[in-house]
Amino acid sequence: MENDFLNKDQLDQKQADDEAKWSSRKAKATEGGNKKPSSFVQILNGDFLTKEFMIKNLNFIFFIMLLLLMIVGKGYYGKRLSSDVMNTQKEVDELTSDYFEAKATLEEKTRRSELVQKLKETGLKETINPTKVIKIKKEDTHIEY
Repeated sequence: MENDFLNKDQLDQKQADDEAKWSSRKAKATEGGNKKPSSFVQILNGDFLTKEFMIKNLNFIFFIMLLLLMIVGKGYYGKRLSSDVMNTQKEVDELTSDYFEAKATLEEKTRRSELVQKLKETGLKETINPTKVIKIKKEDTHIEY
């Protein structure tokens, strides 16, 4: 139908119909334009910076700011906590190595051969006979006055 021959009257009528369609669409768009624009559109337009918008949403803005401050504080707290854990782990490692060093030194100094060498100067000797245990049975002894 696009390639049909049209008279001037028919062409004028078609243009009038098209204009009527467009004007009805524009009227519908302007009727819908009375709605409040979405938050995303307000941010893009910069309408969120107006005094009216700020006053209406002041509580929400303070709440968002509080949340942002808490997020930043949580980050700093986490960093401090992790550094404290690392420092404590280093101290534990140092104390563990000191413990093993002291234990090795004690074992070395209290070896049987070392003790025998040190006690030769005092005149004490290592016994050749095995030790014997003497057990005494206690009898009922009554002391009367």
